[in-house]
Amino acid sequence: MRKQFVTTTEDLIAKDDRLAVLLGDISVFGFRNAFNSYPDRIYNIGICEQAMTGLAAGLAKEGFIPVLHSIAPFVVERCYEQIKIDFIYQRLQGNIVSVGSSYDYPGLGYTHHCPGDVGILKVLPGLEIVVPGTAAEYDALFREAYADGNFTYFRLSERSNDQDQEVRFGRATVIRRGAGATVIAVGPTLSKVIAAAEGMDVTILYYTTLAPFDGDTLRDNCGSGRILVVEPYYAGALAADIHTALGHVPLIIDSLGIPHQVIRNYGKRAELDQAFGLTTPGIAARLEGLVHA
Repeated sequence: MRKQFVTTTEDLIAKDDRLAVLLGDISVFGFRNAFNSYPDRIYNIGICEQAMTGLAAGLAKEGFIPVLHSIAPFVVERCYEQIKIDFIYQRLQGNIVSVGSSYDYPGLGYTHHCPGDVGILKVLPGLEIVVPGTAAEYDALFREAYADGNFTYFRLSERSNDQDQEVRFGRATVIRRGAGATVIAVGPTLSKVIAAAEGMDVTILYYTTLAPFDGDTLRDNCGSGRILVVEPYYAGALAADIHTALGHVPLIIDSLGIPHQVIRNYGKRAELDQAFGLTTPGIAARLEGLVHA
């Protein structure tokens, strides 16, 4: 997805003279052609992410559409106050495109983990959150939302689903319908969810936009009142949205994501997935338990 980020951005910066890119010493080599062609609209700010966010807000005040880019913990958690005050409070439009997500760089340890990004950003009113599942989906979603007047967070991953889906910003995609339960698959979890649900009579909804949350599609596809959310960050981030969308209907909600704990162990992504149950067999077991609850 990071390569697609570069490709998409280089295409748009040539077409939209409002676009300005600020890098936190990440993907600089990938943008080497853009540095030569648009030196007045692409900058490597270095490892100064909070200053980078403030500078981006200044550019937004002058009519530019800034795109900030770095590894997720550095551009989200380190810059949370700047996002809150400089962009959300002042109603400025802009975009963050992060990489690394929850533990895409497991060998670098906890300093480079960021499973809490979605949870903390969802409490900021008006902030949009996008979690694409493939490079092509990122391209479509970024083009649709980057200049919509709001501040948008695009959460990119090193992993992707097996197939692209036709996605629209702000809308969930119905993958299939069933009666036993509804599974919400977020971003790059979809392929595992489809494999895990094979042979089960369940609905699968695919969410790439988390904020604003598409409650209409959920209401139309949740007759069972049983919901499994498979999410690639701290589990439970969508629970409030689900309850708000479905009102006072009795529900059984199971959230399968990263447990709310410090990730202290190193290793490969697959090993962490196994530890947290974010595998096809792990999802299948949780879904079986929900259907027969």
